[in-house]
Amino acid sequence: MGYLLAAPFLAPLLLIQGWLVRRRVPRLPEAPGPRVGTLGSGIPLRLLIVGDSAAAGVGAQTQDAALVGQTVQGLAPHYQVEWELAARTGATTRSALGALTERPPRTFDAAVTALGVNDVTSGVSEAKWRHSQAELRGLLRSRFCVARILVCGLPPMSRFPALPQPLRWFLGSRATRFSQLLKRDVQAETNCEFLRLDFNQDPALMAADGFHPGPGIYTEWGRRAAATLHLMRPGPDG
Repeated sequence: MGYLLAAPFLAPLLLIQGWLVRRRVPRLPEAPGPRVGTLGSGIPLRLLIVGDSAAAGVGAQTQDAALVGQTVQGLAPHYQVEWELAARTGATTRSALGALTERPPRTFDAAVTALGVNDVTSGVSEAKWRHSQAELRGLLRSRFCVARILVCGLPPMSRFPALPQPLRWFLGSRATRFSQLLKRDVQAETNCEFLRLDFNQDPALMAADGFHPGPGIYTEWGRRAAATLHLMRPGPDG
């Protein structure tokens, strides 16, 4: 919690560094490719992936090489996956909630959520973060009948090359705290799993902007997501 004590003293410098990062870091496009599809054979599995720019594939050449593609490819040997991607650059948990409420209700067997970086950078409080995340999981269950939810933690922002110090330390500390709170909340819920994003964050594996995953990270992320979903069991009504 040291970052909370230091924040008032560092605020002017953090604001300047944040402004410089936004000006200097190249804005990479979302990965091109379909946002819906079907792949594999076996047990039918309807999958929804909700998230921000990382879920939208920024840093990957195509959606096949991004999170959704790698996750679906990992599931395809066991399931006939009917998948849909609901992600966009800049999304916060609150804005993702708004976008989902505008989608027509339909049934999904499983969902993956990947949100939080923009909550951290926009200064959302811990209490609002937890409330929005809980509301998101509730919406997935009530509006989309999701029986299995895989909640991804936040990436280790303290290792993002694009962020200078002390901004990297400050945002990294907030991201770590948000992930800890999210893990605690998720573990108290049935048919909900937390996926820690603790894979290799070697700068060489990141995208050219030093802020988003590169193909190697997407491959590992998707592999772990698929393996966790495969081990999860549907709820009483699933």
